[in-house]
Amino acid sequence: MKPLFTLVLIAACAIPASASAEKLPKSTAADCPAAQALQQRHLLGRWQAELPGLGQRLQLQLTPHPELTESVHGSVQRGSQRSQLTGDVDGGTLTLEESDDGQRISATWLGDVVEGSCGREIRGQWQREGASAAPQRFILRKE
Repeated sequence: MKPLFTLVLIAACAIPASASAEKLPKSTAADCPAAQALQQRHLLGRWQAELPGLGQRLQLQLTPHPELTESVHGSVQRGSQRSQLTGDVDGGTLTLEESDDGQRISATWLGDVVEGSCGREIRGQWQREGASAAPQRFILRKE
């Protein structure tokens, strides 16, 4: 009797699980664009940035640029310091310009969208402006 009860219980649990799985939306190519196909809309939102060489983890927030339709505008948060960002993605390459004062470029982010990441990971170099500044590797991951 106990094995039959167990079998019935397992079957009862499996039916709702399979029925709900059928209702899940199927993933499409639009959900997972190739690196070369990434557009401005795929950049929008919150990103975690890691600069391993500097031991820093940063928060980026990207929104549509108010004037340039294919570009983004936003900010990067380093502790209590917030810098402005503006940039775009073209052919799988991300370019962001960072400004500490809103007038001059203080750093540049140049990276490539990781193929197969569905546009959720970008790796490249972050470069502080100035002759003595060494480029730093970065990893951006979309939240």
